[in-house]
Amino acid sequence: MTPPPSARRWAELARDLEFHQLPELRRQAEGWRTALSGLTALLAVLVVLKGQDNLAQLSTPARYAATALVTTAFALLVTGTLLAVRASHGRPGSEIVLGGQALRRWTEDETVRVTRSIRRAAVSCVAGLVLAASAVGVTWTAAGAPPDHLVRVRTATAEICGELVSADREGMVVRSGQGGGDRKLRTVARRALVTLTPVTSC
Repeated sequence: MTPPPSARRWAELARDLEFHQLPELRRQAEGWRTALSGLTALLAVLVVLKGQDNLAQLSTPARYAATALVTTAFALLVTGTLLAVRASHGRPGSEIVLGGQALRRWTEDETVRVTRSIRRAAVSCVAGLVLAASAVGVTWTAAGAPPDHLVRVRTATAEICGELVSADREGMVVRSGQGGGDRKLRTVARRALVTLTPVTSC
């Protein structure tokens, strides 16, 4: 029984796929490389522009945790980018195979290597995004609400900006510092006070 024309066409396409599979995988890897490069650059820009300000408001353990998460996420995205580059352009210095059977074996082996690299790049991309999102979550949850009763206190020798903790006839106590465990209580005697100004931020 003669197979229908559509079946013969599908069989021809299946045979042709053996010769086009590697170039198709290379094109997929180029797409992953472009996406990973963009994500890595975006993460680097966000860390440089906003990371320092946000981390300064955290306690020391939260700061270390967020820094570790961002660093690991950046490393994973860079690793994924390198894997995608390897998959899309091959290994540097690879030998050009001229024999027919040798070329076939090399193509089959390279197809397996490219497929493996694309999968690892995808895993690195997802893991990097999850860790970056976790770092953002740590920053949001650990930052806490801004302090109330912010004041700027000037004396003859210094200026202090922070949260007014207490005040009486002897003087006042102001909590100053960047945030978390780095904040310090500072006492200002009433006789040393020059000005006391309420502020919305320090």
